[in-house]
Amino acid sequence: MTLPHTAADRTFQVDLRGLVDLLSHHLYSSPRVYLRELMQNAVDALTARHALEPDAPTGAFGVRLYADGAVVRVEDDGVGLTEADVHGFLATIGRSSKRAEGIAEQRGDFIGQFGIGLLSCFLVADEIHVLSRSARTPGAPAVEWRGRGDGSYTVRTLPADARPRPGTTVTLTPRADAGEWTRPAQVHALARHFGSLLRHPLTFDDGTAGPGAPGAAVNPEPAPWARTYPTPGARSRALAAYGEEVFGFTPLDTIELDLPAVGLKGIACVLPETVPAGRRHGHRVHVKGMLLSEQAEEILPDWAFFVRCVVDAESLRPTASREALYEDDTLAAVRDALAEKLRAWIARAAASDPDLLHRFLQAHHLAVKSLAVHDDEILRMLLPWLPFETTDGHTTLDEFARTHRTVLVTSSVEEFRQVAAIASAAGLGVVNGGYTYDRELVHRLPEIRPGASVADLDPATLTAHLDPVDRETELAAAAYLARARDALAVFDCDVALRTFQPASAPALLVDSREARHERTRSQLAREQEGGLWGDILGALRQEAPRAQLILNQLNPLVRTAVTIDEPELARTSAEALYGQAAMLSRRPLRPAESSLINRSFLDLLAHALRKDS
Repeated sequence: MTLPHTAADRTFQVDLRGLVDLLSHHLYSSPRVYLRELMQNAVDALTARHALEPDAPTGAFGVRLYADGAVVRVEDDGVGLTEADVHGFLATIGRSSKRAEGIAEQRGDFIGQFGIGLLSCFLVADEIHVLSRSARTPGAPAVEWRGRGDGSYTVRTLPADARPRPGTTVTLTPRADAGEWTRPAQVHALARHFGSLLRHPLTFDDGTAGPGAPGAAVNPEPAPWARTYPTPGARSRALAAYGEEVFGFTPLDTIELDLPAVGLKGIACVLPETVPAGRRHGHRVHVKGMLLSEQAEEILPDWAFFVRCVVDAESLRPTASREALYEDDTLAAVRDALAEKLRAWIARAAASDPDLLHRFLQAHHLAVKSLAVHDDEILRMLLPWLPFETTDGHTTLDEFARTHRTVLVTSSVEEFRQVAAIASAAGLGVVNGGYTYDRELVHRLPEIRPGASVADLDPATLTAHLDPVDRETELAAAAYLARARDALAVFDCDVALRTFQPASAPALLVDSREARHERTRSQLAREQEGGLWGDILGALRQEAPRAQLILNQLNPLVRTAVTIDEPELARTSAEALYGQAAMLSRRPLRPAESSLINRSFLDLLAHALRKDS
């Protein structure tokens, strides 16, 4: 009988250098995170120490940083480690000391929970020296651990007087190529950058003050929203000054953020200038005082690109790199709650501070329009205040609707440019609906003003307001108009003679985008006659609407042109008038139109030169 083969359990072998290289290139954004990880471990040790000794006075335990160019040292008065802890946690990659018995249930109080933070020190040093003494075990000896980049380590116990007080000291001897991140000035700057809002005392010493001298406080004051101020005005000015210090601009206003359910506090700073549509600024997010990210976009919804936030939260989960937020239900709820805070601020400004609202809308009307499209409350509140481009200039929709019984709206910017001057002279109220959100919002005006009437502008509406010429004038111009129609037939364009203001406009090209698309489709169908694609286009074919070149009889140039009896010159002048009207419409020119403009100009120039000679 053949016995089955048995398989022996084996342990994964870890190439520490390869793992550190993986962390440096794919997990951490920069070697500078080594100091944040050391500070984070120290703060978590202090949190555990306070849980062990809840009656200890505030400020009794702290973190001290030291850097003199030769070493970087981080010392804390935290809970410390026993020899068993050192073997179990410092020598096992991925196992966090926060899983230790007695504090596992408190893991939510800690910043770091992944057990890989200490490895970041190998980004700047080849050896890590840890000296620790546990506060959980009275009379415990000090324990020394030395870890090296090749994956080896040593552990030994030392007399208690090797570290008289409980806590941990981590010492790094930087590599020569790590000077950028381990110079004293840089260490101090990184400490302020990451730890300015930490709740435990944090000091820095560069060794110049001599042995025993107290270090300089890195975080001497609590977060600005956690301080008390003599008046609301003083508080508002202090928060604005902090926003300016952090972001480098003077906020238009500051919005206090407070979500007790997740322990979040902070401010949103309203940007004083327009932000390009779609551009999102990152926000500064601290977790339990430690800076997590300066570019956290996910904390606010997309439409809130008119603010930058700095917040400190208790319950948000960091990713493994602790440089971004973990997308979960808590983060989604926080995002929704902060969005509601921004809506409430807009509502307050609309109700009680018209000057602030005006300045805000001047800078951020596009952001508000994007919000109003999806938020009925903001729509009702702010649509009347929003500025639009109209035939009366840039004005609010509320003012415009008061002076025009029917509000007409174009579907594109080019159509508005084409008709604005003539429509204004005819007394028509037209809004440029070609910008993002504008057409949709204008059509919702009757929801806010029940008596308002809104309609899309079409060519028939405009031409109905142009005055016909008398019969004699029409008959006198008939020959010219026939030649003009023949010349412009290639563009599916009819020609008519009318009178309209302003008299300075010689011609108006009335042509909608839909009409151009339909003519293009009809032309393709004719070119593809008989094929499958031609059959498909033929099935979609409609009567292609024609463009219309309307000549202005009030214009002196047109009055002269319609009297031309020389066929070629009449044809060339009609082409020139069409080209000029097409350019004034500001729509993209087709190649044939560009060619016509060049040809008509040269023909008119040649005619003028022949006449002069």
